[in-house]
Amino acid sequence: MSDGRGLSHRAIREAAYEANMAIYRSGLIILTWGNASAADHASGVFAIKPSGVAYDELSPEKMVVVGIETGEVEDGALRPSSDTATHQRIFASFPAVGGIVHTHSTFATCYAQAASPIPCMGTTHADHFAGPVPVTRHPSAEEIAAGYEAATGDIIVEHFKANALDPLHVPAVLLPHHGPFAWGESAAKAVENAVALEAVARMALYTGTIVHASPPIPDRLQQKHFARKHGSDAYYGQPG
Repeated sequence: MSDGRGLSHRAIREAAYEANMAIYRSGLIILTWGNASAADHASGVFAIKPSGVAYDELSPEKMVVVGIETGEVEDGALRPSSDTATHQRIFASFPAVGGIVHTHSTFATCYAQAASPIPCMGTTHADHFAGPVPVTRHPSAEEIAAGYEAATGDIIVEHFKANALDPLHVPAVLLPHHGPFAWGESAAKAVENAVALEAVARMALYTGTIVHASPPIPDRLQQKHFARKHGSDAYYGQPG
């Protein structure tokens, strides 16, 4: 099923399935606490994990295809993830984002539960994130009542736009007292960023146990390390 302009439903289902299995194999997932999605902006749809289905029962066919603009199920026999509206808001607002991962990974969730950004303490963090991983505001009672998951996505978008953050330079966020979302140009890149997020959260937390109120990395070093891997002047890795 495709309109010829982008990936078929089969292709994004496979990408979403592979992303979900990758976060499961990585250890970021406990029980069914998490989900991943893959978007095809050209066709205006994304595929996402079905709600509450165990990871060892997943298959590409079980991924649910949802409209990016409408948030309505377009293809699939199962109910999509309860976080679908959050994914939809992010995809609809950030066309450069091609995949999203939500987990309750231990260390990133610790920072989220503390409603604290993850500080950029060193070059490992700076290689993946251009500065601290931010934490958003809480949803209001009215926002929760009107549509919690959609409001969560709106709040993420609001935070990035209000603070002029490039979602591909800071490809993750913490929801206070909830957990992390990560994303990337593709579902595979979103998985990579979710893994990196958990690693830098663990390092930051341990660093704080060694030196209380440890200073963040100097701006010049943070900017250098991010620029080595990202942007037009990046020189990390192989050409092309």
